[in-house]
Amino acid sequence: MSGTVIVSENGQGRYQQEVIAGQHRLIADEPYAMGGSDAGPAPFDFVMAGLGACTSMTLRMYAERREWPLTGIRVELSHDKVDIDGVSRDRISRDIELQGPLDDEQRRRLLEIAGKCPVHRALTAAFVVHDTLR
Repeated sequence: MSGTVIVSENGQGRYQQEVIAGQHRLIADEPYAMGGSDAGPAPFDFVMAGLGACTSMTLRMYAERREWPLTGIRVELSHDKVDIDGVSRDRISRDIELQGPLDDEQRRRLLEIAGKCPVHRALTAAFVVHDTLR
């Protein structure tokens, strides 16, 4: 399970945020086009990074357990809006490149497993976000 993540304004830019995740310190910001100073990834970039990392890690674990010849994984993600039945929805497109001499059945199974990574499951299910105000 993931630990606690703390996000707070860092005072360095209009939208810049310091993100603390365990021992890791990151910067989040909006791009210039959104009024930020582009000092770090935007919030949706972090969402996509989480999905991409989880996808790659899940595929690596699965292939290792089966001793499949998966030599590399690359996940490219993009975010846009789509209209579904008159409702604007967020869409993440995920392009998964599997490297190594995998047969068609192994590739098919790995694509199926990609849809079962924990972040993918959380994003495609109904998230519950509990807010408190101090």
